[in-house]
Amino acid sequence: ETDERFGLNHLIDVVRGASNKYVQSYKHHKLPVFGKGKEKDADFWKSIFRQILIHGYLDKNIENYGVLNITAKGTEFLKKPHTIELCVDHVYENISAEDEEKEGSVGGGAGFDELLFKLLKDLRKKEADREDLPPYVIFQDPSLQEMATTYPQSAEELANVSGVGAGKVKKYGAPFINLIKKYVEENEIETAADFVLKTSGSKSKNKIHIIQMVDKRIFLDEIAEELGITLYDLLEELEHITYSGTKLNLNYYIEESIDLEKEEEIYDYFLNTDTDDIREAMKELGDGYCTEEEVRLIRIKFMSELAN
Repeated sequence: ETDERFGLNHLIDVVRGASNKYVQSYKHHKLPVFGKGKEKDADFWKSIFRQILIHGYLDKNIENYGVLNITAKGTEFLKKPHTIELCVDHVYENISAEDEEKEGSVGGGAGFDELLFKLLKDLRKKEADREDLPPYVIFQDPSLQEMATTYPQSAEELANVSGVGAGKVKKYGAPFINLIKKYVEENEIETAADFVLKTSGSKSKNKIHIIQMVDKRIFLDEIAEELGITLYDLLEELEHITYSGTKLNLNYYIEESIDLEKEEEIYDYFLNTDTDDIREAMKELGDGYCTEEEVRLIRIKFMSELAN
């Protein structure tokens, strides 16, 4: 119903009936599926989506960071639905630390290996502290969760994790690969034979064209017009490119459209926060101080300069 163009968080907002401006801008609050899963919280749906990915009914689009697509197996399921057993997450705040230690070891019930995820987060914090960067600049949580699902043990496998890419593998990948290798060996884990990571053959023409136009310092509204998309959609494309590890220099556009003092304040916010969530940024920076477009542009600049 959403044309397979969106990521996990947006789809969860739609299914839970969150009528925010992002959902409304695409008129997804008018879809039949809107609000069908409102009786469950976001963590429940995150777990469901991750397990559906593992079962092969959905797949992550390698070309577009975070976007989920229906697989052939998923299409067949829509034609002939059948029962699938999925795990339900434990509500950890309601159990004791002793119970958590017993229950939350290798594997877990969240659709990814919870213990490995914790080890990867600890490693990310260590690497981020060494680089004096916010942890999300190294890898975002969804990337770590995918690593804790697919157990990538080579540079090539790690580069296929959403939000990583060859550039990030070269810059940050080695300690993460070594940790996963050691973890797999020590716990005698056999990675699922039927879970095959797709390799990215070549960048989409659209993606290359955008990178080339940015290199030529063409203004974003002109790029959007040439591609026949909205500026909002173009910003999404730029975010996908940046989060996958490609460096983009948007200074020529930012200097013309955002006051220097405001630019520095937004940049400083991302440098000192533990999350890159736009809604959190808008809330912290103050209503009316800056637009969503300005915050997203500075976030792209920030990620390009420090992460890539």
